[in-house]
Amino acid sequence: MSTLVIVESPSKAKTLNKYLGADYVILASYGHVRDLVPKTGAVDTDNEFAMKYQLIERNERHVDAILRAAKKADRILLATDPDREGEAIAWHLAEILAEKKITPKKPVSRIEFHEITQSAIQHAVDNPREIAMPLVDAQQARRALDYLVGFNLSPLLWRKISPGLSAGRVQSPALRLIVERELEIEKFIAREYWSIHLDSHKASQPFSARLVQFAGEKLEQFSVPTVDAQQNILDQLAPFNTGTVTRVEKKRKSRNAAAPFTTSTLQQEAVRKLGMTTDRAMRTAQQLYEGIDTGSGAVGLITYMRTDSVNLAREAIEDVRGYIQKNFSADYLPAAPVYFRNKSKNAQEAHEAIRPTAIARTPDSVRQFLTLDQARLYEMIWKRTLACQMAPAQFDTVSLDIAVGSPANLFRANGQTLVFPGFIAVYQEHQDDAAEEDEAKLPVLVEGETISVDNLSGEQHFTQPPPRYTEASLVKTLEEYGIGRPSTYASIISTLQDREYVELDKKRFTPTPTGRLVNCFLTTHFTSYVDYDFTAKLEDKLDDVANGEMKYLPLLHEFWDGFSSTLTAKADVERGCPIEDEPCPKCGAKLFLQASKRGLFIGCSGYPTCDYTRPLHGGNEEGPVVLGSDPATGEDILLLNGRYGWYVQVGATPEDKKIKPRRASWPKTVPHEAADLPTALRLLSLPREVGTHPDTGLTIVANIGRFGPYLQHDGKFKSVPKDDDVYTIALPRALEVLLMERAPRAGAPVGKPLGNHPEDGKAVTLNEGRYGWYVKHGSVNATIPKDTKPDEVTLEIALPLLADRASKGKPARRKAASKTTAAKKPAATKKVAAKKPAAKTSAAKKPAVKKTATKKAVA
Repeated sequence: MSTLVIVESPSKAKTLNKYLGADYVILASYGHVRDLVPKTGAVDTDNEFAMKYQLIERNERHVDAILRAAKKADRILLATDPDREGEAIAWHLAEILAEKKITPKKPVSRIEFHEITQSAIQHAVDNPREIAMPLVDAQQARRALDYLVGFNLSPLLWRKISPGLSAGRVQSPALRLIVERELEIEKFIAREYWSIHLDSHKASQPFSARLVQFAGEKLEQFSVPTVDAQQNILDQLAPFNTGTVTRVEKKRKSRNAAAPFTTSTLQQEAVRKLGMTTDRAMRTAQQLYEGIDTGSGAVGLITYMRTDSVNLAREAIEDVRGYIQKNFSADYLPAAPVYFRNKSKNAQEAHEAIRPTAIARTPDSVRQFLTLDQARLYEMIWKRTLACQMAPAQFDTVSLDIAVGSPANLFRANGQTLVFPGFIAVYQEHQDDAAEEDEAKLPVLVEGETISVDNLSGEQHFTQPPPRYTEASLVKTLEEYGIGRPSTYASIISTLQDREYVELDKKRFTPTPTGRLVNCFLTTHFTSYVDYDFTAKLEDKLDDVANGEMKYLPLLHEFWDGFSSTLTAKADVERGCPIEDEPCPKCGAKLFLQASKRGLFIGCSGYPTCDYTRPLHGGNEEGPVVLGSDPATGEDILLLNGRYGWYVQVGATPEDKKIKPRRASWPKTVPHEAADLPTALRLLSLPREVGTHPDTGLTIVANIGRFGPYLQHDGKFKSVPKDDDVYTIALPRALEVLLMERAPRAGAPVGKPLGNHPEDGKAVTLNEGRYGWYVKHGSVNATIPKDTKPDEVTLEIALPLLADRASKGKPARRKAASKTTAAKKPAATKKVAAKKPAAKTSAAKKPAVKKTATKKAVA
């Protein structure tokens, strides 16, 4: 008896082949096999939202292969992914089989497994079920809603703003988040405040404390608002050389491990900890789930990666606790298993959290079979799963008050010491924009003890605007609002970037002019449809459909009735986005924010009768700010605002654009309102000559570049350490810095030491890189032979490899010409293909053109 098993991807099919015998034929659908016809009317709003589907062109040949195999099989198992999308694919496959009259002659069943392991697959095959229509209905409803918004709202954007734009039911609220954050930043006005600090010591251990009460009044953030106010306090405290410890409080504090990964938290942590994008993280997780050949055949390394659950199976918890008991001391294993509660208000799907399919399969044991991305992501999942069942970390915290002058003036010092690492020994969660915890160690002090006042000082601060969203913080916010689903976050972010609505600069999102205009238009005319609460409630209703608590047709009727009415009402609105409370200064008509090739501008609605226009951001509409004069030249030092933010400049901008004035970027950590002449001159002092190198007679230059402060000497560059100031570093220290060994970059893998090279005594290390394992000595890298296992490499093996590599000189860089040559090959293929009948070539091209045109509307 032969059985046809249909899965989504070829890698998943390959893995299942290992576990199922010769009686099973396993084929892949390569994702979705049908989708809505990409034209108006695919969702018939006049006929109970009947949906018109067609085969996806790229997958037609895979469907043909499935149909041929289905005719020969005795039974058919649909083994697509265990979520709404997977259920919908199974339903579409069943519909196609029925249309071809292959069923119901042959039994068709749905099987479901959340990990690709022998036991999970066998259990699924032994327990087939029917297709879950509530899940299919929820997926169809979501697809219909996205289609109705895309195919009806996007054409309005083309007419009223610019051709080629798109709006989406979920992407538009996400865009609104980014735009509104940018508006917050632009409206933000920095406030100055000061803190007062005391430096002291006991024996050889220094410590510091902060003034929290002065003259009997508790100090708040803005209690000391100016330099004069802080100086007044310092003057009153200056006569006192000692202080008295008035309070010492010690506590033991525990910190618990984070829950195992959900889809959302996996994406967030992959962005923060590994520097991946959400899309890259999900693609890598999919590979780990579908199966990796670890030497004895393919095996799924993690459970299904689309889940909202933080629960682990009982067997998995027992395995993890057993591993901890075997490999750690008894203190690391809690007396009882640790269980977690889901904080997401829209948690769905009765899946497990994302975990390794076997905790005994350590990252080191599979690293050689994985790509760099796969290895890093697997290690993170493995460690987080292990840590979630470990004992809490324990800290000793100390807080003490010091009275100076009188008990009315109190300085407070805080410190904490890690006394038991617990789960931190394995894994610690990263946070976006988290405040740094005070890890200072304090000396042992007792109440009534007298300490010396070594120094009193004030420190200037400015309030900071809210940070722009990173991929991680955007995903977290979308989840908190209930917008979209974790499995859709990667595509939402990709769509916003592909449409050029947002840019990712230094891992932070900023809206483009087009994105701002689209958001302005939608929030003005379609307010409720980009409202966070409205979008979240719609997701709740889709969940109700998936859970069988609601039918999908009433949901579609409810949405379409309101949305179509709004579309009709807004059909004749003016182009662009209206500017409220500001009439045209030339004719008094309404002003609109509009788009052009040069960016956004504000124009009169009376055009062409009235031709008033102005840029949205007129640069320095109030003119540049003169901070003072350059002592060397007498020219004005100006503060200006440009395309990339605030900067200082010597003299006016020359009319000849070939002449570049002296400029320096204003630090983003210091508000431009606080700009003064001394700071500007300091910024403009770079590049500066530090001095002459005594050995070479060449000048050493200090400057700031793309990667931070550096020293330049003899054509080489050396980063300036964080503890040194590039503006004041002197020649003796510069010479020391130039002699320093280059420190490995943050997050860079540290090689395994093999020993020292006999010629110069420098270390020889074994490293894993993008293209495999290699040995390293200084600047020479040598790849180890493919038949040599990394754990077998010794110094004796490494030295000949390095010598051979060094004798060949530096490897040649790949030239652009090679890409051109490679690019020519498809062209040659095209010429051969062109010999086919012209009618076929023409027919093949037309659907591709239509597809490109419709994608913009649907996305």
